[in-house]
Amino acid sequence: METSLTALRSRPRTLIVCALIVLAAFTAEARRWTGSNPPPSQARSSLPTRAVLTETVKSLIPMPPNTPSAHASTLASVPGGMLAFWWAGSRESGPDVKVYASRWTNGKWTAPWEVASRESLAKALGFGVRRIGNPVAWTAPDGRVHLYVVATGLGGWAASRIVHLISSDAGASFETRRMLPLSPLFNTSVLVRTSPVALADGGWWLPLYFEIGIKYPMLMAFDHKGEPTRVGRIGERMSTLQPAIVRVSPTEVRAWMRDASGEQRVQQAVSRDDGASWEDLPALDLSSHNTSLAVIRLTSGELLMLHNHVGTDDSSRSTLRLSISKDGQVWRTIGDIADGKNGDEFSYPTMQQVGQELHITYTHQRQAIAHHTYHIATGESI
Repeated sequence: METSLTALRSRPRTLIVCALIVLAAFTAEARRWTGSNPPPSQARSSLPTRAVLTETVKSLIPMPPNTPSAHASTLASVPGGMLAFWWAGSRESGPDVKVYASRWTNGKWTAPWEVASRESLAKALGFGVRRIGNPVAWTAPDGRVHLYVVATGLGGWAASRIVHLISSDAGASFETRRMLPLSPLFNTSVLVRTSPVALADGGWWLPLYFEIGIKYPMLMAFDHKGEPTRVGRIGERMSTLQPAIVRVSPTEVRAWMRDASGEQRVQQAVSRDDGASWEDLPALDLSSHNTSLAVIRLTSGELLMLHNHVGTDDSSRSTLRLSISKDGQVWRTIGDIADGKNGDEFSYPTMQQVGQELHITYTHQRQAIAHHTYHIATGESI
């Protein structure tokens, strides 16, 4: 393991000691992982084809009754369909917020069902849960669905922990496995938002981010049985979060991040040794006014990004843009899948490719979760 998970479970006696330990631990981790960076990679040759996307479905996922607010969807493929998870309730951080799920099967979404609540998590964990938030889902090679849910005890989101739940019946029911051991600061201030990444051995990476005072992206590795094996930091910036991680070759991995700095651009980092060390790269020429984004690599090899484009008179989340790239550096706009007036919100996107279909979900006006599907074909050279 890169960082001992047993050591992370220890709890120092004072907040000052805890803060010193967590900052020292992750600073040392980052320095060790990024000890000597190789020269920047050369541009790759052009791909012979490009993806051509044709929208086939556009709808809203059914919401549970009496839940005027909904946000932060995630997708997981299961036999015979797709699962969507999100939180919904009266408002963000409200005591009635719960995580819900719906199944996409035979071209439509089922009625939603409850997956987790403050009460159910508190009962399983043995201590109080004040609020719950972002879910992230992953289907392992053995068919079990792993769900990671942000939860807090005291304080706000900066006091968050991550609860790990597992389903052995394709999402119909979940059991609470553990609280992930992530931070010596009372195991708090680490959250999830973006999709996991498959590993060759059947395991996966779970993207994470630390958020208390400073912000930085992280990842936790799991083996094929769903057991955590190591945790580490991505790069050295202190104002980026919610990394979208994509493997672009057997050894090279890219990460694109939400930007909480004054630069207001999509930030990025690269690993050339399969995630063992990371190098911060200059920001892309794409706006990121502190908003989440999603990136996937299509089977054609090209990269797709869903991000909030910000124009001169736009709010930061009123336009959700789909862009494509062959090298992760130069991005071309495909189109805006949601474009509203100033003050509208279309945000927190997620994507999955299933065969020749692309599934997209995102927050629609903080009131529902929107779903689009696209048929993927190939066309002329970029």
